Amino acid sequence: MQLFFQDQVTEPISTLTEEESKHLIRVLRKKQGDVISLTDGKGMVYESVILEANPKKASLKILSKKVAQEDLFYIHLAIAPTKSPDRMEWMVEKITEIGFHELTLIETINSERSYLKTDRLQKKIISACKQSIKFRTPILNSITKFDDLIKRDEFNDFQRFIAYVDENPPHHLMDLAQAGKKYLVLIGPEGDFDPKEIQQAFDSGFEAVSLGKSRLRTETAGLSTVQILQVLNR
Repeated sequence: MQLFFQDQVTEPISTLTEEESKHLIRVLRKKQGDVISLTDGKGMVYESVILEANPKKASLKILSKKVAQEDLFYIHLAIAPTKSPDRMEWMVEKITEIGFHELTLIETINSERSYLKTDRLQKKIISACKQSIKFRTPILNSITKFDDLIKRDEFNDFQRFIAYVDENPPHHLMDLAQAGKKYLVLIGPEGDFDPKEIQQAFDSGFEAVSLGKSRLRTETAGLSTVQILQVLNR
């Protein structure tokens, strides 16, 4: 199955963006009459036939549509951007393939980077969704201050965890997380969270968790978190 992305799908005829049209016609060499799958990233899947094989604005006729099944759990990863944007892009690509629902970039006391272009990350997400056949595009939030995030009432019904380096490792995330829940997991910067932030998280109802015996890089910790929660909800 080859999946194409169109943010706004019109019926019965829809026109692809130039980028998607070029990939469809020039790269994959699809022709008029070929049937393809299209998603709007919001859970809708459209079976479509190519009406005009134009590499700049390919047009499709929608044949049928259906709503993709939703997960019974929700993974929200809040992570401090790495100094190297390439490492963050790598993580975003991989956690999208594995499957997560929302990502918030956080600014912490020890943050190496307080700004990161989200447009490149969004492109990585869409590309990974197409590659791994996912019909819902994860939510990507821009930089948010740590203090502001942990105090939000919207997370009151989430299981809330903070992962950090500790000489006395706390319970493993796999042991504390419960299947079928909504999760918010905080991952700190390369210099780890400041002790004040860890205490603030505890005061706001977060639990300390371990991701294993090894000391992980920030992006590896993010990837590991998503994988653990996916395995829990297998």
